[in-house]
Amino acid sequence: MVSRCMLEKCRFCSSSRIDLFLDLGQMPLVNSLLAEQQLEIPEPKYPLSLVFCSDCCLVQLGEIVPPESLFSEYLYFSSFSEEMVEQARQISEKLIQKRNLTNQSLVVEIASNDGYLLQWYQKSGIPILGIEPAQNIAKIAQEEKKIPTIVEFFGIDLGIRLRKEGKLADVIHANNVMAHVPDMNGFIRGIGQLIKPGGLAVIEVPYVIDMIDKCEFDTIYHEHVFYFSVTALDRIFKKHDLLLSHVDRIKLHGGSLRLFVIPMHSRVKQEKSVLDLIKQESEIGANQLSYYKELASKISTFQEKLLEKLVGLKKQGKSIAAYGASAKGCILLNSFGIGKETIDFVVDKNIYKQGKLMPGVHIPIKQPSELLEKKPDYVLLLTWNFADEILAQQAEYRRLGGKFIIPQANPYEV
Repeated sequence: MVSRCMLEKCRFCSSSRIDLFLDLGQMPLVNSLLAEQQLEIPEPKYPLSLVFCSDCCLVQLGEIVPPESLFSEYLYFSSFSEEMVEQARQISEKLIQKRNLTNQSLVVEIASNDGYLLQWYQKSGIPILGIEPAQNIAKIAQEEKKIPTIVEFFGIDLGIRLRKEGKLADVIHANNVMAHVPDMNGFIRGIGQLIKPGGLAVIEVPYVIDMIDKCEFDTIYHEHVFYFSVTALDRIFKKHDLLLSHVDRIKLHGGSLRLFVIPMHSRVKQEKSVLDLIKQESEIGANQLSYYKELASKISTFQEKLLEKLVGLKKQGKSIAAYGASAKGCILLNSFGIGKETIDFVVDKNIYKQGKLMPGVHIPIKQPSELLEKKPDYVLLLTWNFADEILAQQAEYRRLGGKFIIPQANPYEV
């Protein structure tokens, strides 16, 4: 492990008490899929490391890549996941009823992607507004789903501008975006400007405790600047006069938090769900550096087990493909050194990824029907966070004898 860290102060609290606990070395950008002709050009790679702030307990990248290099054009479309769309439908229907939303309300989603969530409010006649910096994705939301979308990065400036225009939100959604924003303070201040006095922000973030405990290190990549505990989140919101009033743990992406955040005022107190998780984190030592230092050894053990399994199968003459040209898959393959000598091809439902090559390892990406045509003996499930959905979709491949390998801390076959 290299003792290198460019960050001098915590991006949230400006403390200098930050310590490196994990260094994954030089990694490609996970969503920068390549065309064949791009192989002639040197592929950019950037340092990928994690640090812990002992003052606010926030985990964050040691070095970052400018957001403009990551999100102006993007290949992650939420609508390609049936689970994501269904969860969006459920939460929107719940909030329409619980918050008594009408045609006089306004629902805003930050990082609205292709409209997978806002479409459900739109179908119920609720006024909506999307904010999405990726031009290619925003175009699909605007043209195919008729979602009004501002094509910008969200922060304090946009929050103030919308407030001046009278566009205050009854409900703000921000799913898996807060971790991506280097200027977190500006992002949270922007929410404070955008939310109505009696409004609600519903924010989803991956849970750092699940990442450490389950060795989900492949969720670490350049787009994810921050990795949140409830202890850190509580401090972050309070600094900006917002209150984390309730939190739900959800299974999405290997373990996430759904945060319910409201403007701070004296009559509102935090619910038991928040207080219990803060207490649990303290009891397991998640507010101390030593807890996070365990991750490096867990990754080493994981790598040894997975490579042993894959190498053993190849020695038996078995063919192996992979499912999911995902960010997680990119990190797993590159950090473990798994390339074309082991994986014949990757399949993915996303039509915008098909025909391209995985970053770093340059494995070709094909459509899922290739599993039935080529019939590989095994498929390494890189998008393990959608395992139930994908295994159901690939029932015919499995019926014909194909097997999936789930690459978790203890890899197993299904």
